[in-house]
Amino acid sequence: MSPVSSAPTASPGAKPVSGWLIFFLATACGLIVANLYYSQPLVGPISTELGLSKQAAGLIVTMTQVGYGIGLLLIVPLGDLFENRRLIMTVIALGGLAMLVSGVATSPVMFLASALLVGIGSVAVQILVPLAAHLASDANRGRVVGNVMSGLMVGIMLSRPVASFMTELTEWRVVFFASAIIMVVLIVAVRLVLPVRRPTARTHYFDLLRSMAALMVSSRVLRRRALYQASLFAAFSLFWTTVPLLLAGPDFNMSQGDIALFALAGAAGAIAAPIGGRMADRGWIRPATAIAMASVPCALMLTHLGTMGSSFSLVVLVAGAVILDFGLTCNMVLGQRAIFSLGAAYRNRINGVYMATFFAAGAVGSAVGGWAYAHGGWMWATAIGMMFPALGLLYYLGEYVRPLELPGND
Repeated sequence: MSPVSSAPTASPGAKPVSGWLIFFLATACGLIVANLYYSQPLVGPISTELGLSKQAAGLIVTMTQVGYGIGLLLIVPLGDLFENRRLIMTVIALGGLAMLVSGVATSPVMFLASALLVGIGSVAVQILVPLAAHLASDANRGRVVGNVMSGLMVGIMLSRPVASFMTELTEWRVVFFASAIIMVVLIVAVRLVLPVRRPTARTHYFDLLRSMAALMVSSRVLRRRALYQASLFAAFSLFWTTVPLLLAGPDFNMSQGDIALFALAGAAGAIAAPIGGRMADRGWIRPATAIAMASVPCALMLTHLGTMGSSFSLVVLVAGAVILDFGLTCNMVLGQRAIFSLGAAYRNRINGVYMATFFAAGAVGSAVGGWAYAHGGWMWATAIGMMFPALGLLYYLGEYVRPLELPGND
């Protein structure tokens, strides 16, 4: 019997999750995940001060995402083994310490090493999200996860303008110091607010890790949803790693404050999270997935309308950012709604595999994006960016040959 099919599901009679707890979970996720993205719009000033070349600047983002992928594979599965609240507090503490080290870094090696630890410490969000799914009933799990994910996505979207605004007013190091303080406050809040959850699983850690590979092999739903999201996240990471370089370049000549306003406009895409959750609860996963996946390459194509540097081209860049973020967010929630229905006992491991797969793709997208922009400008970057979701859409067409067995996917 496969690991997925043998997993018990959550009780349909679970008590409704309070609005206050959902709000807290969403806020905590947003504050933690922002640590992954503060450096994205600051690639220029950080690389200049620390002496990183333009070709290597993408490593500032890539190392954080690599660390996140490591944490997803090695730390998140512990949520199926150890008491969740204490585990979350420990991981947040690691992330806060890493942010402090990033703020005092004086060399590229020191900063990149701390960036790796920032990524590992940020996986606390992926223990919080399965906890939210565990607390919700089957009937409203998509809504609860969608609302919590909306906080996570707002954190991702707002982290960029916040980092740019703070750097404009002070310097980039202040961003990391401020986040370290926020993490200390959040640890106390988690201790006071979150309920205790002790998993019933009794297994060894390495058996837990081995089971993750088995889950990926045995579950077609998990495998497909992870690869769909990977194709979109690679394009997303490429876009948000390179667009600050475009906006700060000779065509637009924007300051950090101007770039912050651009990123703030792009944050509107975060509204897709609750929308995606509700569509999933209504059984519209397949058509919603097609729309979400198709929107990403369309968004990248849109950014080439108009003469680069003109007011019109800036408007379409903003529109492209919103559409891209909307498609990515919607597809992420649709995927989590599908995989969290596979079994309550495996939710942290399932989520770890899901997130690790597409964050690995995100690391590739960031690294390739920096290289492509350095060699061929915005045209090369977006051309490569469109290839990722295009491949994902081709893979998605396989559902029409052998439809996925998703809840409500009639």
